[in-house]
Amino acid sequence: DAIEQCTEIYTSYHELDLQREDLVKAEEDLVNIIKELSAEMLTRFTEQFEQIRVNFTKIFHELFDGGTADLVLLENENPLEAGIDIVAQPPQKKLQSISLLSGGERALTAIAILFAILRLKPMPFCVLDEIEAALDDANAGRFAKYLRRFSEGTQFIVITHRKPTMELADNLYGVTMEEKGVSKIVSVKLSDAIRAAQPATAAV
Repeated sequence: DAIEQCTEIYTSYHELDLQREDLVKAEEDLVNIIKELSAEMLTRFTEQFEQIRVNFTKIFHELFDGGTADLVLLENENPLEAGIDIVAQPPQKKLQSISLLSGGERALTAIAILFAILRLKPMPFCVLDEIEAALDDANAGRFAKYLRRFSEGTQFIVITHRKPTMELADNLYGVTMEEKGVSKIVSVKLSDAIRAAQPATAAV
């Protein structure tokens, strides 16, 4: 039966060899696709990171009413895997890493980065949860004014307890407890509230 066995083994070998060739070709195709995607990712990342840097520098200057800031890619053979150092210089301070700033300064710097990214690719809707909680009233006011300008292209829902932010909102929503254990949602459209208050103020 040697001839029959040889034929069977050769047939099996031939099928396995075809499968091996298919796998080798598939591997080559995948490697080429990964190279093309990596090259495209690197190009897009480089272009958009540079734009975010420019946006961040401008927005930082606006939010801090002066100063300079930058985003620096740390050295790495592959920029897509490199770390990013945030360097900031608030007014009347020396240039330093964000880790050396105060809590409020770090929060305002992070807000500047967020807006720098949003300016690159605006989205129609965004939720911010007590993003300005660490800011003092002056900086919270700057944040609120900038947010108001930015809201022309993006609708924001802001969870906050800060007065400067609430003063510049279009609508306020809150929860009150008129009766013990019974929560009630209340809402105010500030433009209507201002109009309603003006005659009363004039009459006084």
